[in-house]
Amino acid sequence: MPPQTVLPPWRGFNLLDMFFVGSDGNWREDDFRWIADWGFDFVRLPLCYTLWIEDDDPLKIAEEGLAKVDRAVELGRKYGLHVCVNFHRGPGYSVNAERKEPYNLWKDEAALDAFILHWTTFAARYKGIDGSKLSFNLINEPAAPVAEMTRDDHARVVRTTVKAIREVDPDRLIIADGIQWASVPCPELADLGIAQSCRAYAPGRVSHYQASWAGPEAMNWPEPVWPGVEEWGKVWDRRALEEFYRPWADLAKTGVGVHCGEGGAYNKTPHPVVLAWLRDVLAILKGHNIGYALWNFRGAFGILDSEREDVEYEDFHGHTLDRKLLELLREC
Repeated sequence: MPPQTVLPPWRGFNLLDMFFVGSDGNWREDDFRWIADWGFDFVRLPLCYTLWIEDDDPLKIAEEGLAKVDRAVELGRKYGLHVCVNFHRGPGYSVNAERKEPYNLWKDEAALDAFILHWTTFAARYKGIDGSKLSFNLINEPAAPVAEMTRDDHARVVRTTVKAIREVDPDRLIIADGIQWASVPCPELADLGIAQSCRAYAPGRVSHYQASWAGPEAMNWPEPVWPGVEEWGKVWDRRALEEFYRPWADLAKTGVGVHCGEGGAYNKTPHPVVLAWLRDVLAILKGHNIGYALWNFRGAFGILDSEREDVEYEDFHGHTLDRKLLELLREC
């Protein structure tokens, strides 16, 4: 099976300084420097649109908030990192539950109008930056198709937004997450000339063991092993992972660029399990020439300050460094 060839196999991290309602947007230059120094070439910026609006009005965009995004884009360029700008929360939709959106991106024209306003603002702002250096990832992890968002709804929103961005910046590299929280590709969008993004979280009983936001049941899952964890009515091993990623490899065969925008395991999963599972995941992605971005750089999934209880950390400029995880990522 030929590997993915449209996108470079970028490798890197998600940086979360504007990810959440209430985030301060104070990007740390050291993060960009260290990522580049360790040989990585990609950062994804999951953003929350409420951080650059005024009076909680999605149609009133504030320059002060946009300037903070500008700084991250410039730091990426300074250190030779491809920067992927992502709306983790956009007008009308977010997978995060800390704030309920007042309308539905997939159904309400007012939400789509606001969504397009924000993306075309970014398109105008960054027009002229080459697509090899900057991409737009439209909206993080559209949910499973149900009444609130059908597959047709999703395609309509993506197509309408892509058209609007291209009217401002025809050459911008655009990426759409797959549906069902970026686990299922969208071949119906293959004609659109955009890339698509998958995830490296399957099976969830490895990646989200005891993660409170995964639901109360996650607190009671048995401690995971790898291989051999049970989920979705089957026992997971490398072969099961290969089947999970096969639809993404098949999509790449049609000429669609594929990248894995997030992946990793929460800090309650035993560290040896994380390393064994992630080694298999990354080997499969590498075999298809699909790059990845670990969630996150600093924090519970990351290589710095992850607060795992079963890791012998190394001091690194005042941070705790998970050297084994870092070296696995550099190897793969």
